[in-house]
Amino acid sequence: MMERRRAWRRNAIVTVFLPLLTLTGCSGFFVPEPGGGGSTTGSRVYVANAGTQNLAGFNIGTNTLTAVPNSPLSLGYTPVAAVVTPDNAFVYVAGPGAIYVYTINSDGSVTGASGGAAVAIVNVTSLDVSPDGQWLFGLDNTAQVLDEFQINKTTGALSSVAAVPYSVQNAIVVQKMVKVSPLGNLVFIALGTGGDVVFTLNTSTGAVVNSQQLSLGSNQTSDNGLGIDSTGSYLYIARSGQNGGVAVYTIGSGGVLNPISGSPFASGNQPTSIVLDPTGKYLYVANKGDGTISGYAIGTGSALTTLSGSPYAGGTQVLSLGTDKSKKYLLAGAFGGGPDLSMYSFDATVGGKLNLATSTATGTDPTGVIEIALTH
Repeated sequence: MMERRRAWRRNAIVTVFLPLLTLTGCSGFFVPEPGGGGSTTGSRVYVANAGTQNLAGFNIGTNTLTAVPNSPLSLGYTPVAAVVTPDNAFVYVAGPGAIYVYTINSDGSVTGASGGAAVAIVNVTSLDVSPDGQWLFGLDNTAQVLDEFQINKTTGALSSVAAVPYSVQNAIVVQKMVKVSPLGNLVFIALGTGGDVVFTLNTSTGAVVNSQQLSLGSNQTSDNGLGIDSTGSYLYIARSGQNGGVAVYTIGSGGVLNPISGSPFASGNQPTSIVLDPTGKYLYVANKGDGTISGYAIGTGSALTTLSGSPYAGGTQVLSLGTDKSKKYLLAGAFGGGPDLSMYSFDATVGGKLNLATSTATGTDPTGVIEIALTH
């Protein structure tokens, strides 16, 4: 993914709040009104398409995906990351040099200023929002820092809080993903060949402090994606390399990580992203290299056992996973298409097994799906 992101240099780390200006250009885009969309009903998925530079939205029904009004919406830039706020009021999209905000309306449509409302000038590769909806984190790809912003829940505007530094020695840092713990007390970043870094997060003040660094082991080449169980007790890492797969760690006080017995657990080629099912009993990994999804049952001590039928067929270069608000489906976005977006149901008799429910193009296939973001 990194080769598709335009290099952007700066002499200092700058995070600037830009007023939400009324712009002209693409039809269907408007400045978010005070109060935001506040959409709390409906299960939806938003797809950031890097190849076609647009954002597609779909309503999730019973084994169906139906495009929301005015979808796909032209962005005017190449998206690299997307995330929906916990209250489903806004979707943030990162592009080269900026983060943009769009309002989610009651019908699922998305509106914003022409080309989006830029609310921060910063270059990031991944976005995540704290569970309380107060803090947005961006994994900076121009310096070894974690960018933090406070979210205005009424307008979606961002205020710069900090650019928290970290240092990785004797490794090449390739920024991959930022992930906030479901408890909101920790922030994790995956840095490719640079391993991982853990930060503590004060949920009241937003203060972020570097806590721990995790290096790769022998014959392990890249940490690409992160998953955390609902209790904040286990960290799962999608790890490439001959001795890669799904690495599992216990999360101790202050974010201290310790590998469990048997870790890492084998996966497909180039595991990229991880998601747990809504029950917390099963875990799934997108294998970008072979276009499959590996499924596992989570056992005692979080040991993983391969599910029946795994790996499951996905699109070409499948790289983004998520579960929907109704807790009935797993969705997968594929960079190489064929199809762009797939939706799987959970088998009624075989625990955790995935069954393809439906799939769809998100534009002219392949659209270069870079990330999917689901409502909560």
